[in-house]
Amino acid sequence: MEELKKRGLFNENGDIDLQKRTIINGNTTNLNDFNNIKYKWTSDWYRQAMNNFWIPEEINLSQDVLDYKILDEAEKRAFDKILSFLIYLDSIQTAQLPNLQAYITANEINLCLSIQSFQESIHSQSYSYILDTICSPEERTEILYQYINDKTLLERNKYITDQYAGFLNDKTKGNLMHALIANYILEGIYFYSGFMFFYNLGRNGKMPGTVQEIRYINRDENTHLWLFRSIILDLKKEQPELFTEEKVEEYRALLKYGVEEEIAWGKYVIGDDIQGLTSKMVEDYIKYLGNLRATNLGFEPLYEGYDKEVESMKWVTQYADINLLKTDFFEAKVTAYSKSAIIEDDL
Repeated sequence: MEELKKRGLFNENGDIDLQKRTIINGNTTNLNDFNNIKYKWTSDWYRQAMNNFWIPEEINLSQDVLDYKILDEAEKRAFDKILSFLIYLDSIQTAQLPNLQAYITANEINLCLSIQSFQESIHSQSYSYILDTICSPEERTEILYQYINDKTLLERNKYITDQYAGFLNDKTKGNLMHALIANYILEGIYFYSGFMFFYNLGRNGKMPGTVQEIRYINRDENTHLWLFRSIILDLKKEQPELFTEEKVEEYRALLKYGVEEEIAWGKYVIGDDIQGLTSKMVEDYIKYLGNLRATNLGFEPLYEGYDKEVESMKWVTQYADINLLKTDFFEAKVTAYSKSAIIEDDL
């Protein structure tokens, strides 16, 4: 498979003709020009992401301090483990995105990836704020590093890491696609499954501040999902050799493995012990997500019979709508994010 060319800092002989611009292996100047872009979707994406700015510490967690102490054993176990996994996901995203950027030769896409890196850092800040507020320093450390004593969590962390490491160690087009698909799995399946647990706590009247933090993170991740879907779809046009029938089946297998991993994780951390959720509900929801992510890349569905949102889980989408709930800090701000309402989870 053809090696990728790393972009430099400045190339005085780079192409300024938009028709010659490509996502990978292009001859870029590396100059940022907001008025001349080839990938038109980046303009709307950039404005949406900028409008999404928020500050984790402005959300009130006073009720969460009380609620965390009285979560039942199953809820607390799931809360700690799922939050630990989300912390890992955002951390690895912050570390991985610059590796991708080094080989993306469309400057408007790199601008979007830079914003995503910043937002992933905000999400990490949000999780730290939650833990600093609701529990002791000892509990915070135990939650953050749960993978040390929980081999199931450690294995969860390794799957995406291995896909990213494959690209980091061998910069080929094929490994880049594996990293992009892994990113798509992380953003569109793992995050969404994790958010679902917190929304269930919210509909049971628990941890309202944490739920609101998750909703703002969810809105950001929705744009990240949009970003990677768009990159993959444009690569399909520019690099058709990466989307042969054999390659597409390879990507579908990666997606399906990610779904199966998430289902197993859901049964491990949630099972049938959480009020309002069952392992069947969780499995149905994750299979629906897997089909949604596959078909939105133009691939065949992964599972028969999961082409529509599961009736028992429709509350997840409703809870994720940031405009349905206002808190003190966002009372005047949330409705000003005019574009946020148009990004529905049909990505």
